[in-house]
Order: sequence, then structure tokens, then C-alpha cells
Amino acid sequence: MPRRGLAAVQPLSGPLGLPTAWSIPFGVAMLGGAAALGLIAGHPRIPARHVAFVVAGNALSCVALLVLAFTEVIPLTGLGVAFILVGALVVAVYAGLELAGLRRLGGGR
Repeated sequence: MPRRGLAAVQPLSGPLGLPTAWSIPFGVAMLGGAAALGLIAGHPRIPARHVAFVVAGNALSCVALLVLAFTEVIPLTGLGVAFILVGALVVAVYAGLELAGLRRLGGGR
């Protein structure tokens, strides 16, 4: 597979220990998530079920990142583990803020 179009895959692979075979799906998933959020944000009034879906997706992403950080599924370096943990923290904060917003709207318990 040609790697010319994959922006930072090669330079980050070594320092993070994240194989290219994992970097590409991560990037595609992040772009897909961003596209889904863009579609949801286009609603004049965002339905509570869409917010709940986003909260659940972010919570699952956080758990998946923690699993990757604390298991040897992929050969992460120390910097790679730190990178993944920061990502998990960011996603957890987003999920918490989204859940607080959902509860404020009366859509969550």
C-alpha cells in the first residue's frame, strides 16, 4: 500500500510503537466520527437519542483506548502509551461533558 497520502503515519509509527496497520483504521474511524458529528450538529435541535449515541460512542472509545494502553495487543512504546492515555482522557472528558448536556436537556438520567 502506498504511504504517500498518509500524513503522519510513518513519522509517528516509530516513536509511538503504533504499527501502520493500526494507524490507518484509527484515522479512518476518527474521520468517520467527525463526519457523524458534523451531520448531527446540522440539526436545528439535536435529538437526545443522537446525543446519547455520541456519549456511548465516546465512552466505548475511551474503554478501547485504555485496553490498548494496558495490554500488549499492539507494541506501544512508553510515549505511545502516554499518547493513548491522553487520548482516552480527552475522550472521557468529552463524554462527561456530553452526558452533562444530555442530562441538562432532560434526555439522560
